[in-house]
Amino acid sequence: MTALSGCATEASTDRQSDYDELDSATVIDSPSPVPGNYHPADKDKIDRGSYMIELLGCGSCHTNGAFDGDPDMDRALAGSSTGIAFTNPLGDEFPGVIYPPNITPDEATGIGAWSDRQIANAIRAGIGRHGERRIATMPWQGYARLSDDDVDAMVAYLRSIEPIRNTVPKEVEPGDRAKSPFVYFGVYRRRK
Repeated sequence: MTALSGCATEASTDRQSDYDELDSATVIDSPSPVPGNYHPADKDKIDRGSYMIELLGCGSCHTNGAFDGDPDMDRALAGSSTGIAFTNPLGDEFPGVIYPPNITPDEATGIGAWSDRQIANAIRAGIGRHGERRIATMPWQGYARLSDDDVDAMVAYLRSIEPIRNTVPKEVEPGDRAKSPFVYFGVYRRRK
């Protein structure tokens, strides 16, 4: 908070009063694989993938309620209806906002229809399914050097969990007003 206020302009200080400080959930248990969604010979690989998903904190963004410190564990990794501002809301009245997507294997709203390579590209490079631009809030730079074995394990794990149908709000372009809540740096949430 000191760094924000130390760099804030008068206008951004006024905007900061529109935000509440949050106590977000940073470590979230990964959901258990569903028997029958994977071959028993892949159990060690899937266990490794579950470990990696927890270690990298994927659930802290991709689970609804995690930003508020109250994650909905019945819908873990099914996306969030609270977005993440990718432009500065303390300087821009209407920042750009991305809503963390559903990364369960649901074919309609999750990654079930994605290829293994598309999932690996999203993890390592933050590239969306159809090769579109990098996802602004995905911390892919920190994941770019993951080993092939670790990424393969993460993909296998994500394919092994229960598919959950959940649509998240669409991305909000800078200058447009977000209709759903969002956080900034995962610490501040704009009041409604």
